[in-house]
Amino acid sequence: MGEKITAGFVGFGEINTPRELVERKCGQAADYLASLGLTVKVVAPVADDPDGKQADRAAGELKRETFDLLVVCLAGWIPSWAVIRSIEAFKDKPVLLWGLTGDRDGDRFVTAAAQAGTTAIRRTLQEMGFRFKYVVDRLGQAAPAERIVSFARAARALSRLRGATVGMAGYRDMRLYGTLYDAASLRARLGVEVEHFELLEVARYMDEVSEPDIEAATRHIRENWDLIREPRPETLRSTVRLCLALKRKIAERGYDALSYSDVDGIKKFFKFAPAGALTLLHDQLKICSIPENDSLGAVTQLITAFLTGAASAYLEFYEFTPAGALMGVPDYVPAEVVDGRVRILPNAFGDFGEGLLNVSRLKTGPVTIARLAGSGSDYLLHAAFGTAKAPLKWEEAGWAPPAPQLPSLEIDLAGDSEAFIQNVLSQHYILSYGDNRPLYRDFCSLAGIRMVEEK
Repeated sequence: MGEKITAGFVGFGEINTPRELVERKCGQAADYLASLGLTVKVVAPVADDPDGKQADRAAGELKRETFDLLVVCLAGWIPSWAVIRSIEAFKDKPVLLWGLTGDRDGDRFVTAAAQAGTTAIRRTLQEMGFRFKYVVDRLGQAAPAERIVSFARAARALSRLRGATVGMAGYRDMRLYGTLYDAASLRARLGVEVEHFELLEVARYMDEVSEPDIEAATRHIRENWDLIREPRPETLRSTVRLCLALKRKIAERGYDALSYSDVDGIKKFFKFAPAGALTLLHDQLKICSIPENDSLGAVTQLITAFLTGAASAYLEFYEFTPAGALMGVPDYVPAEVVDGRVRILPNAFGDFGEGLLNVSRLKTGPVTIARLAGSGSDYLLHAAFGTAKAPLKWEEAGWAPPAPQLPSLEIDLAGDSEAFIQNVLSQHYILSYGDNRPLYRDFCSLAGIRMVEEK
């Protein structure tokens, strides 16, 4: 499941329901959550005693705990006021409303009417502004593990996102519009800060990189990458120095993601392409990165990485196909999405000097591509599911001959490809493997973001 998710847990059962039944059922439910990989902080079950002492006790105990989501578990019928009194102080937390099923006793089925309690409270939670997901156990079926885990991951992702920082070297590469962001609304809605710094600082850090560090990083490249041809010594050295300078800045500021001015920044002033440096950076750090000062692309990467626990590489559109799109990158991908070893080709594009171009093959199979966009305080996330396959033989005009085949995939979309095209938000979308639409749906519901997906 990736980073540990912590859940507060409070169970409920009506005062006339046998206490041992409520405690047993709630204990089994908490153990089930633990078996799914969650850390569960349990308080004793609550009944509807007339003075509300049990509800007040549970609320007090929960206030002493730290958790990503609150599980409200009904083992039987409970008047709604007892639930609200217990959890009202936690409206800032995602809530999982979970109704348990009864048990078979010989030829009979014994129920405590938990779903009477959940159906009585569901609409109330909605009207009172709780951010919640409603799941129920069904007769004769296992608990809905996938739905529970999806919501828990979304809750944890939202928790991690608040306070996350994107390091941004430079501003508005190539004078693009779709890479910009509104700082106040982004912080208010998702809790993300974008911190800008100058490439001059990176250049100064490059001058301070030690020779032993350069030698160690160069050995890593030669031992772990397949160099299609030998790069110029200055290309290799510049690549390593840039990587180590960026790594130093990230460590100093604790960035969770990185973007930078590529065409109008590093290539223009440093006179080489940064692809090799970013490939090496991903070998050394688990960090999200995307070029061209793409702020909301970086935030999409953070959302994706926090939801899935895996790398979230960026791809851009090169061509649309009858079933979807040819997507690739003109620079680098993290090793996690590479099929086999990282393959590097020293090459130049246009007027830019030689860089270490990543030409690795990408993993194929089921994939999800997604993108966040915003206008003022209105945010939406566009996501699509498809099947990635090895691309046709192709090249991008402008590379020094022999032109490389860039890291790329042909993605056949499961939904209406024309509708996808009409909804597209940017040239950059974030790739993840598997069908992660349920995770995005839960996240968007919690974050108050509109999700767009084609059927």
